[in-house]
Amino acid sequence: MDLILLRILFVSLIATLCYFFPPFSVPALPAAALGALAAAVVILFELRVRALSLRRLIGAVVGSILGIAGASLFCLVLRSALPVDTTTSAIQIFVLLWMTYVGLLVGASKGDLLSPSALGTVFTGDQIPRRSVRILDTSVIIDGRIADVAETGFLEGLFVIPEFVLHELQSVADSADSSRRQRGRRGLDILQRLQSMPGFEMQIVSEDFPAIREVDLKLLELARKWDARVVTNDFNLNKVAQLHHVEVLNVNDLANALRPVFLPGEKMQIMILKEGKEYNQGVGYLDDGTMVVVDHARRAIGRSVEITVTSVLQTASGKMIFGRLEDSVARSESTRAAVELTH
Repeated sequence: MDLILLRILFVSLIATLCYFFPPFSVPALPAAALGALAAAVVILFELRVRALSLRRLIGAVVGSILGIAGASLFCLVLRSALPVDTTTSAIQIFVLLWMTYVGLLVGASKGDLLSPSALGTVFTGDQIPRRSVRILDTSVIIDGRIADVAETGFLEGLFVIPEFVLHELQSVADSADSSRRQRGRRGLDILQRLQSMPGFEMQIVSEDFPAIREVDLKLLELARKWDARVVTNDFNLNKVAQLHHVEVLNVNDLANALRPVFLPGEKMQIMILKEGKEYNQGVGYLDDGTMVVVDHARRAIGRSVEITVTSVLQTASGKMIFGRLEDSVARSESTRAAVELTH
């Protein structure tokens, strides 16, 4: 709101100056209208510059400076080669505007190839490098595991929550569906938990992209503008981010990487919970949800037994561990089965 009032004041001031001091002997009212139009063009240029990323802005400035320098050298040669008249002056002005324009556009288009962080923090505008900024999306907030990881102290840097993500969370929390409402409230509780953690840097930003309707696309655009990474557990967002060349930190990938590694021949204790698909199989689960399939363990359902790992299978949804009962346990289970059959 303050910016809007400031822009209106700027347009009014320029129009008033042109009214009382009309340039080029133009009548007062047309001069005021032209002044207001020129001020509007300046504001439009300011809005476009604000929308540029830092790299593009630096590239545009460097390109325009190089264009002006090249035009100055060209005009110096032109003045020494041709007589000074209106044609020469017009050519010099044209070359100056043309090379400045080309340098501005080329510099802005190639600005993404620059690395401002290598030039020092003077270009970053704050103490935190851009690559240490993480943007949380709605799914990872509702999931809640990010808070557990944050409590361990392994996370560092600035974690950003855009206001459009908060609005989506609030709409989920206000949903008529009880399941969605519970998930939305859980997400808000997770944010409060993160905000209260000592040493965890979290910031809510109001930056938005009104021309973009999808929240996921807004996240990717904000990540590109800030040169940040998106933290999510959404598989589809992960794929779309790869297409937009935006780096993603997937909580599911972290969970899979932290699962314990079991090699064939190792022993482990497992609770057999249900019957497997194949004959005489039993199925149990590790604390992280990994499925363990045990041969000859159907009779051990409901009991904790020691098994030997025979193989580990990596699937699209995670790992599956296959094992067999220890010989002593297997023999006791076979004896029990034989006794039951005789009775």
